[in-house]
Amino acid sequence: MIKLLEPAQSERWDHYVMAASDGSFFHLSAWQQVIKQAFAHDTYYYYTEQDGEITGILPLTHVNSLLFGNSLVSNAFCVYGGIVASNDEAFAALQAQAQQLARELGVDSLEMRNRQQHHPDWPHKELYVTFRKELDPYVEKNLNAIPRKQRAMVRAGIKAGLSSVIDDNVERLYRAYSESVRNLGTPVFPKKYFQILLDVFGENCEVLTIEHEGQLVASVMSFYFKGEVLPYYGGGTDAARDLKGNDFMYWEVMRRAVEKGCKIFDYGRSKVGTGSYRFKKHWGFEPEPLYYEVDLVKAKQIPEINPLNPKYRLFIAAWKRLPLPVSQLVGPWLAKDLG
Repeated sequence: MIKLLEPAQSERWDHYVMAASDGSFFHLSAWQQVIKQAFAHDTYYYYTEQDGEITGILPLTHVNSLLFGNSLVSNAFCVYGGIVASNDEAFAALQAQAQQLARELGVDSLEMRNRQQHHPDWPHKELYVTFRKELDPYVEKNLNAIPRKQRAMVRAGIKAGLSSVIDDNVERLYRAYSESVRNLGTPVFPKKYFQILLDVFGENCEVLTIEHEGQLVASVMSFYFKGEVLPYYGGGTDAARDLKGNDFMYWEVMRRAVEKGCKIFDYGRSKVGTGSYRFKKHWGFEPEPLYYEVDLVKAKQIPEINPLNPKYRLFIAAWKRLPLPVSQLVGPWLAKDLG
């Protein structure tokens, strides 16, 4: 039996996600609340049930944009998603339900963001990889495991007198992050989105900020889940480059995560060949392919809504030149549909 998630069943849903080997932070029920509050998109969180027990879950978000197309995604604004199921019957039922909903909504495409290939007969985006690495329980061993040149960057940040603090709000994170994404030519999410994440996920969401002589250098929001740390939204000010602020920041995330008992550092998604891809490689992380599998409904080919698409080149170049307050004002209107 397939059901739509109701608030009263959220605890059962999350218990299933926590117990499932392929359940990720981005499968948690709270994302439904986050996406509704921050972006007002329609969500459809389906689960299968047999003999009173949940046997599979699938979070879906409908993003319908005049500029960026009409899609059904598992899960939008997240790097992982897709079906988590205990058996083939539950998997097939959830896939069929998603395909039926996609056609009822008249979307261009249905996208499942999987770490492993689950829909081999669907085309997938050969664009993204993820970077994950086991952490040693001893802090110094993790530092020594960083390749020599990158380790020197971390030590330079330490020598420069950088320090890290935990913020209980998103003000400084938003300043650093919005500046960084503007410099990349990308619209920024609204500030309220980051505050909602912090409020909704509580102790499993943390903002770490890097200071130099009391001044903001860089900041990052990380998620904690099943012994993993996922630094997810981060950025630096102009000062970060000379002070090696970003290098020091990610080391501080790693160091603190080890002290919390985390076993996995998940550096997250990058596009192959980009600056963030090379940065993560320099840390000694090896890329793992992501299978963003797409069921083409109305579209003839996989939608290419990403900065590497040549048709966005002029837009990106112009956006990089925007004054920061303007990008913070206009960016959220565009970013809400870039799920």
